[in-house]
Amino acid sequence: MKKIVVKFGGSNLRRPEDIDRLVNVVQTYQRPLVLVVSAFFGITNALIACVKAAREGAGTLSALAESRDYTLTLRAMKREILEANITDPAERGRAELAVNARLDQLERFLTGIHYIGDVPDFVNDVILSYGERLSSLLLTAVLQSRGIQAREALPEDIGLTTDGIFGNAACDFDASIGPVSTALSGDGVVVVPGFYGVSQDGKTTLFGRGGSDYSAASIARCIGAESLDVWKDVDGFLSADPGAVASPHSITRLHYLEAAELSYFGAKILHPRTIEPLFDQAIPIRILNITRPDLGLHAFTVIDGERTVTHDVVKSVSSSDDVAILKLHGPGVGFKSGILAEVTAALDSNGINIKSVLTAQTAINVLLAREHLDAACDILAAHHMAGVVEVSRNDAVAIVAVVGDGVLDASNAGSAIASRALSAALAGGVRVTLAAAGASEVAAYMLVDRSDRLLALRLIHTEFFGVQ
Repeated sequence: MKKIVVKFGGSNLRRPEDIDRLVNVVQTYQRPLVLVVSAFFGITNALIACVKAAREGAGTLSALAESRDYTLTLRAMKREILEANITDPAERGRAELAVNARLDQLERFLTGIHYIGDVPDFVNDVILSYGERLSSLLLTAVLQSRGIQAREALPEDIGLTTDGIFGNAACDFDASIGPVSTALSGDGVVVVPGFYGVSQDGKTTLFGRGGSDYSAASIARCIGAESLDVWKDVDGFLSADPGAVASPHSITRLHYLEAAELSYFGAKILHPRTIEPLFDQAIPIRILNITRPDLGLHAFTVIDGERTVTHDVVKSVSSSDDVAILKLHGPGVGFKSGILAEVTAALDSNGINIKSVLTAQTAINVLLAREHLDAACDILAAHHMAGVVEVSRNDAVAIVAVVGDGVLDASNAGSAIASRALSAALAGGVRVTLAAAGASEVAAYMLVDRSDRLLALRLIHTEFFGVQ
């Protein structure tokens, strides 16, 4: 029987008592599982801050004390989780010893930063992986204390191999499939920390922020899973953000491409890279709600390779303000060959990802994550590209997208979708900076003034779904 890979994210792990809900979910399946877990909510951000403080204060007693204070805080936090979930004192004591041993490892890495006065990439990735390493250890101990056959399996022990790129690695499936499928075979529950794999030379490499979803999808591919079940605290993918629209409805079925675009354009249900490993594997992704235990294993959204064009075409409206525009001005930049190649090469060599590019004769607009804007602007301003007379920036924008199979298909009125969305936004007073369609067969988007993001989302949602 094929196994199911079950992913629990940080939103499922906010309080000590949340572990109990995860255990109840595992018991509901009543079959062998592979569990992939994220760090407890906020832990990775805290580790990032800890590394930053250690780097900036390397060699100072105050920074060293701050690192040790944080590991003491983690010890107290994990002890509280164990006390809330393991009643037998002997079992709890054994679990606490194992947790403290792992925290000793973390403390040694943090202390090492102060002595060498730097944070090498491989050390940074190891340190940030400890949020997940602690979650997997804790969950395994709790499962065992409840009489569930469970074991922890670290990525380095199962051969989850990456391409070796620190901070934003990809799984090397040729190297991983054999070892991972063998290591995760057998009965019982196997708990794997998400977020990281190991390079060919055994170094920890992260799959990028939010990369536990990608970990789970990669493992699902490696073992030929029956499905990847992602547990969230919402009713699957929705027609819009429930924080912006009063009563959005659940989307029961999405194609891989639609889910990927919704994630890319701001939906927080899945990490955008989750689709990559599964796209051609016929392994469905099921989104379930951990706050609805009465519904058992009911999937609110199923994502697979089946294409469905609905009557109204648009399945969801998504938005994000994590975007900025870097604009290269020049009377002939749209005509001169090689400029775009120079731009992409310069940014790529500095680890900056480009979201999209829109060109005209006198300007090239490069869309980036807002956090990368300052660095990208400095890089290109110093690059002195022929034909570019000015580099400007705009971080006061947001992106709003309509997603659905058929958005660009003229045969079912899809060609009118982008214009309907744009017209609805403009008619409601939204200040639109740019609009684009055609980059994806299932999505069209516009850039709006950041202060108009929610207004645009509501107006476009009403256009396609009526007043909610």
